[in-house]
Amino acid sequence: MEAEPKHKQEEGLGPNGRSSIRPVAMAAHAPRHRRYLVYLNILHCALVGGFILGPTAFYGRSNSSRPLRFGGNDSVLDFFLGSGYLDRSPVFFGFYTRGSLNLQCLNTPLLYLAGMFLILILSLIMVVRRTTVGYKHTWMLGKRYSTNVSYKIFSGWDFTIQDPSAAILKQSFIRNDLKLFLEEESFSLRKARRTVGQAVRLYLLRFVLNLLVLLLLAGAFCLINYAAKTSQKESGGYWLFSLVLQYLPPIAITFVNLVLPHIFRTISSFEDYSFTMQVNATLVRSVFLKLASLGIYLYLIFPTTEPHQNPFRCRENVFGREMYKLCIFNFLATLCSTFLLNYPWKLLQEKYPSSLLVRLLGKQRFLIPFKVLDLVYSQTVSWVGVYYCPLLPLIGTVTLMATFYIQKFTVLRCCVAERRMFRGSSSSVLFHFMLLVGLIMAAITLGFNLHQQEATPDKSSCGPFGNGATVFNVTGVCMNSLPSPAQTTLRYLTSEAFALPLLLAEIIILTSYVSRGQANQKAIERLKDMLVMSSSDKRFLVKQHATVLRRQRKPQRGCPTAIEEDPAPETSPPTHTLFTHTT
Repeated sequence: MEAEPKHKQEEGLGPNGRSSIRPVAMAAHAPRHRRYLVYLNILHCALVGGFILGPTAFYGRSNSSRPLRFGGNDSVLDFFLGSGYLDRSPVFFGFYTRGSLNLQCLNTPLLYLAGMFLILILSLIMVVRRTTVGYKHTWMLGKRYSTNVSYKIFSGWDFTIQDPSAAILKQSFIRNDLKLFLEEESFSLRKARRTVGQAVRLYLLRFVLNLLVLLLLAGAFCLINYAAKTSQKESGGYWLFSLVLQYLPPIAITFVNLVLPHIFRTISSFEDYSFTMQVNATLVRSVFLKLASLGIYLYLIFPTTEPHQNPFRCRENVFGREMYKLCIFNFLATLCSTFLLNYPWKLLQEKYPSSLLVRLLGKQRFLIPFKVLDLVYSQTVSWVGVYYCPLLPLIGTVTLMATFYIQKFTVLRCCVAERRMFRGSSSSVLFHFMLLVGLIMAAITLGFNLHQQEATPDKSSCGPFGNGATVFNVTGVCMNSLPSPAQTTLRYLTSEAFALPLLLAEIIILTSYVSRGQANQKAIERLKDMLVMSSSDKRFLVKQHATVLRRQRKPQRGCPTAIEEDPAPETSPPTHTLFTHTT
């Protein structure tokens, strides 16, 4: 009795076993990536709690800190804008100040710096490890390994399926896989038959379409620039207009990230690529759009965080507030698009299936690559803002879990199955590579912002690095309190003289890994050749065995009388012998 729900869950079926929820199987890769990001953010939350929140809660803040109370000019809008009460809360950088924990080598600034450093380093190690492991499996089982079609047909069935709806879903999966294989083979044949004139016209068309893509990207960046400059204007009007004005840059970024990937998907269909290449081209353009739009917005808000107009304003809180608004609005956009757009659209399709508007709009489909890109974008925002908004990983964990159930409702209730299947063999490598790019972007942003603050004469006076302390000189007091050998060792490790042995060690390690990789590659190629020879030997032996059997059967078919008369000497040998001698 317990096997049926298990198979329904594996095959993407609900408790009722209806076939209308088939798109869940297509989204099998997106929840796996989302689960990985949830675990990663939980690790970040543990580091923030152990290094920042725990010591601050146990040892307290400085005596000059005001108590955290909700009142005065605070309002509910502060939870959307990150201002007022939320600006004074533990959500942002300015809340954490030096408390009673103020030793030379154990104080709030050092713990804050160590926590953020560990978050970036552990994220880098985990993402690089997953990227390299996924690339290794993709390299071994990718283009160099082709599954036999007979294996897909005769060995692709799961005999543990018991539910009829799950069996129908499995049949659809195998059929779509074969369709994709035949489509790629047909494209390869059509590409081989392409003439020179057709190739020239195709390349000219692709050049024009790429120019169109560049124009769309330039228009998107101009729109983000206009939204960022407009949102800086002070507005004393109605609260709703002020809220929209504050959220204008996130609205512009979300709008271009929502509309342009679908336009890129349509453009790639006219470039005469294979289906896999169309998906890859759309993903590359969409990744560049999302990361470049975020980078441009970060570049635009750097001047707005300078405390020239208000010297008492904490610039780190201003920057963290922008990342907070991006994270919140990304979740609000998912929520509103599901319950205010997708679900009413589905109800309209069910109530008026034959109307002209429904036929023009078509049916909704769950596009897995775009959902994966949304995950990369949200995690990049979390990495960029974690230094200025330490509770952003906790907010990201909650929004990821809530978004999972919202998108599950979208898949089960609003979407239909995709006609062409997206192969997820290389999606893991692409996902982790995009995460790596986003992490590098977050590290560059943090380094540039810290360098800019160090070069600015009027240093920030909020947070753990206030009163003239910065990230670059906060470790000086601790180093001066260490013994002389330890100081000498640390100074040598941070000097330029250590760069040469470090570089030599890196060259040796990289050379050894490259040599091992080349040796493993040759060994893998030899093993593949051995597999091919083994299959050839088996085929040869089967052919020889069939030939021997054929030769044994030929004389039996040619002399049937001899076979029938063989038993005669045993039944009457005297008569046969006498007749032979008489003759």
